[in-house]
Amino acid sequence: MLGQTGAAQVGSVTVKTTNHTGLSIEHWADRALERIIYVAPDSQSIMKDQAEAYRDQIRKVLTHFIAQAIKSDRTTLYNLFLQQGHRDMAEILRKL
Repeated sequence: MLGQTGAAQVGSVTVKTTNHTGLSIEHWADRALERIIYVAPDSQSIMKDQAEAYRDQIRKVLTHFIAQAIKSDRTTLYNLFLQQGHRDMAEILRKL
């Protein structure tokens, strides 16, 4: 209907920028952890310590597997570039 307005509420927004690179593996692991594990600031000390230790372990696992996924994707792209006759582009990916 004309004349009516609506308002949408949006949560807080964080912006990260880089110089000539993508965001780091650690950045993406931390973003995933924000969705997987939340430790309330007012949690009991022992529970908070356990949750933070668990979060640190999960972060290591996420970081490892994100790195493996990136390597696997680069291998796929490397081989596609070679198949298309773009050895120079393939070598750029191999060196990353």
